Amino acid sequence: MRHSSLGIALKISASLAFSLMYAAIKMAGKVPVGEVIFFRAFFAMVPLFALSALTVGPRAVVRTSRPVFHVVRSAAGVCSMFMNFAALALLPLADITAFSFVAPIFAVVLSAVILHEAVGRFRWSAVAVGFAGVLLMIQPHGGVLGIFAHSLSAGAALALGGAFLSAFVVVFIRQMSVTERSETIVFYFMLTCSFAGAVSMIWFYAPLSWSLAAWLALAGILGGVGQICMTFSYRYAEPSLLAPFDYIAMVWAVLLGYFVFGEIPQTLVMAGAGVVIVAGLFIVWREHVRHRNVELAAQAVTPNV
Repeated sequence: MRHSSLGIALKISASLAFSLMYAAIKMAGKVPVGEVIFFRAFFAMVPLFALSALTVGPRAVVRTSRPVFHVVRSAAGVCSMFMNFAALALLPLADITAFSFVAPIFAVVLSAVILHEAVGRFRWSAVAVGFAGVLLMIQPHGGVLGIFAHSLSAGAALALGGAFLSAFVVVFIRQMSVTERSETIVFYFMLTCSFAGAVSMIWFYAPLSWSLAAWLALAGILGGVGQICMTFSYRYAEPSLLAPFDYIAMVWAVLLGYFVFGEIPQTLVMAGAGVVIVAGLFIVWREHVRHRNVELAAQAVTPNV
């Protein structure tokens, strides 16, 4: 029996943990992105293995039958993380969170192209509305003309690139989750990020005080906790039920941005985020309707025994 309320609580907790992670990274100040990623990924494995010791065991976490898939998924994830953390240094928390909401819009397009999923006119319409919201969000960062004149702000360009790669990762995980444990997917992703971050530190490294290192280690632990909460939330509730709670991240981002960093969200960014959220919620609803219709059709053709 599914306990939907527990799934929702875990999803909200994941959203809060990720928002606190971004805040901790901002508190660390100007640190090379690769160094941030190393701390984020390495310390995220602490809660992962602590939990696995109580559940499936550490050996089950590292066991895989599809190493090549992990390489591709992790490569895209590393690039996405580099872009997101680079954008975090240039944008307010609310802005970086708003741009992350574009990932589900991209995921619909990639699902049609890569997985050849049938996307009806309603979901394509929602995608079009979502991209209209993106145009609103980028207006304060160089606007639509900035895309063609190459004057779009680096922060907005990096955030959009990170959202696109995040969508690619989501689509790829759909294929991997058939045979791979969620903990295994997370482990190899964190391992790859740790390696990439460590290699980048050969060229880009900044000595850290104990306080800055503590902020980055905290960010890693929070990121690990967030991923665990997100993973387990899907064990207790349907994805279509949990998806709308992703958008509560905007609440945490606005509150943390205002009270911790003195950031005031820009009106057009918030308006565009609202449009993207509405489009995303509509896509979730259509996905729920589609799955329900498929289940009903399957039941109709199944003979009674």
